[in-house]
Amino acid sequence: MALTDLHVRNAKATGKNYTLGDYDGLSLFVSPKGSKAWHFRYHWLGKQSRMSLGMYPELSLRDARAMRDEARTLIAKGINPRIARKQKQQAARLAGEHTFIAVYERWLAYRALALEEGRQSTLAQIRRVFKKDVIPPLRRMAIHAITRHHLLEVVGRIEKRGSLWVAEKVRTWFRQLFGYAMVIVPNMENNPARDLHVVAVPLPPVQHNPFLRMQEIPSFLRILRTYQGREVTQLAVRLLLLTGVRTGELRLATPAQFDLKRGLWVIPAASLKQRMMLTRKQRKRVNDIPPYIVPLSSHAREIVKQLLNDFKPAQKYLFPGALRLTDRMSENTVNFALKRMGFDGRLTGHGLRATLSTALNEIG
Repeated sequence: MALTDLHVRNAKATGKNYTLGDYDGLSLFVSPKGSKAWHFRYHWLGKQSRMSLGMYPELSLRDARAMRDEARTLIAKGINPRIARKQKQQAARLAGEHTFIAVYERWLAYRALALEEGRQSTLAQIRRVFKKDVIPPLRRMAIHAITRHHLLEVVGRIEKRGSLWVAEKVRTWFRQLFGYAMVIVPNMENNPARDLHVVAVPLPPVQHNPFLRMQEIPSFLRILRTYQGREVTQLAVRLLLLTGVRTGELRLATPAQFDLKRGLWVIPAASLKQRMMLTRKQRKRVNDIPPYIVPLSSHAREIVKQLLNDFKPAQKYLFPGALRLTDRMSENTVNFALKRMGFDGRLTGHGLRATLSTALNEIG
């Protein structure tokens, strides 16, 4: 006979275990002390099995019957309901353990093993972009629950404000992060970051740094001589033009890198823009990569000699910051000086490197 709410409610403790049957395998188990639990009995692979559905009164008769019917539906589909429930519980546990923020932090720590620190480093860019654009909408989501649609929404907001290069980087970082998640997160079988580029807004054409042609250099040098800003900035521009080094390498220059007797500037691999490519390609540590040797002309040596003579005890870099001697020159200092000299849109600090290269090629 089918149970009623009254039967269930009036089932009392008798000092022994006993069971009240419902139908289709559902029953109410009553303990010697009167606690009540719902059980479901079923046959699987020729053997009788039993699974607990929950306690009464937390789980009503109506709810217990609904859970029994769900279990019977799984059996009809060839699925063991007990195993299915364990998998569901495991998925819920994994969802709590493997939120997006938890996986992101593990991935970032892994990336930090190979990436260098620094304000403009890849590691710093990842932190800034994820903090601003990615973590707020995805922070508490289970990594398994994140779909391609969620990632497209994040990238779409970045594209909408016109930051197409940032969006391109985020797509790449998503592929790396979710590829990492597929290895470390149990039951992570799909990478939702695949093929995000298919609907990407096209990037604008690459605009190379503007530079001067050989016939423009004499007038540029005349203007440079009358520059009214800091002398160290003028010397920085002149040394860039004479050596062809990158602005980053110039800003990181220290007195120890210069051998004026031999007329050499020895730039360590740690200061080179391509250091990461070199370490990955050659599978060497940065300290094991030979330095970059820049020969110094007589004019370049005179500039370095003047800078060394003016070097203060508090300085670390040959080209100090404008506000603090302990800092290096700002990355915008050279470009701002060129702008003040009337070369806005016509020349940049990096363009000085291209100017020298073009002039040397024209000379042959």
